[in-house]
Amino acid sequence: MNNIVAIVGRPNVGKSTFFNRLIQRREAIVDSVSGVTRDRNYGKSEWNGKEFSVIDTGGYVKGSDDIFEGEIRRQVELAIDEADAIVFVVDVEEGITPMDDEVAKLLRKVKKPVILVVNKVDNAMREKDAVEFYNLGLGDYFTISGMSGSGTGELLDKIVEVLPELPDAVEEENPLPRFCVVGRPNAGKSSFINALIGEDRFVVTDIAGTTRDAIDTKYNRFGFEFNLVDTAGIRRKAKVKEDLEFYSVMRSVRAIEHSDVCLLVIDATRGFEGQDQSIFWLAEKNRKGIVILVNKWDLVEKDTMTTRDYERKIREEIAPFTDVPILFVSALTKQRLLKALETAVEVFENRKQRISTSKFNELMLPIIEATPPPALKGKYIKIKYCMQLPTPTPQFVFFANLPQYVKDPYKRFIENKLRENYNFSGVPIDIYFRQK
Repeated sequence: MNNIVAIVGRPNVGKSTFFNRLIQRREAIVDSVSGVTRDRNYGKSEWNGKEFSVIDTGGYVKGSDDIFEGEIRRQVELAIDEADAIVFVVDVEEGITPMDDEVAKLLRKVKKPVILVVNKVDNAMREKDAVEFYNLGLGDYFTISGMSGSGTGELLDKIVEVLPELPDAVEEENPLPRFCVVGRPNAGKSSFINALIGEDRFVVTDIAGTTRDAIDTKYNRFGFEFNLVDTAGIRRKAKVKEDLEFYSVMRSVRAIEHSDVCLLVIDATRGFEGQDQSIFWLAEKNRKGIVILVNKWDLVEKDTMTTRDYERKIREEIAPFTDVPILFVSALTKQRLLKALETAVEVFENRKQRISTSKFNELMLPIIEATPPPALKGKYIKIKYCMQLPTPTPQFVFFANLPQYVKDPYKRFIENKLRENYNFSGVPIDIYFRQK
């Protein structure tokens, strides 16, 4: 379980710019896929080997100072309640405003680490202006420029320093796989689980957002045994208005982090929309197994090409990670529900498979010899040895004389060859090139 860092403050102080900077740092490490939307209010970051989740509480408060009592107070209180550390962002250009005072008043009562960050400090003059923020009574502050990134290194050092040490996870004897049912609101997640367990355990209505929390159910039927987690629907930040729903989204993000396989339920009548993609990439970035379930398939007008066309469109949207099972199901008619479970179990097994080093070299070295990496600047890259790393998710390392010259297209070629020869369907793969 990761620590959570909440970014709080009034609107327009640059919280989202700072948030995006943290997320980009993380994405650069995991080879992010271009085109992933960043308009959501949660993400992952890493600094000095310490990983943490980041929550941006701002961005959906409109109006003047007098609405503070309502919207912002609830958001800040929720973030404080859920977070392990709080980053309070203020704007050097505007100085201390009444709304900053209100947020500071809340934060002074908090027992958790609070870090005051003065944003938009991009010259020595503004460095002097920042002194007035001592008046907020929160002690020392950090000056940064969210746009240029100056000062963020020292700030991140401080963030990872104040985060509490996480207790070591207690290893269960034979932990049950955790399958997390995710998707946007009203896609039919609770109906899908009710149909699986054969009873109406979850409240189902036509109103989006009926499920408010991530709920675990132990499933033991038809020879399958695992924990099934129903989550609240994740929607775009602009749509998250109600404080309770904001809390639900945070819980759903945590549920994804703690799962082994994510069953992404999409509404067949609406198609694979931007928010479905966001949830897909969040699961992929967390290195979870993924199965896409197109629900409400009974409501779609069909012709001979419907499933093929629909599947092709989804695969185009999730490229380059296209090796993902896509099933067309109906929670109402119980169509292909068992197949969905079988596929999820298969993806779980794929994710933990281990390939012996000798067999892996026997397969990959001839392929690499036949198609070596392209020479760069007249230098030839030689790969002599490869192995699977002993990590919870599939990661492979290739030892080369000039690893820095191996580019992304060749990494994708290696991944495709791996997938052709081993069943890693639904599982993200990491490939590294290292100095031999």
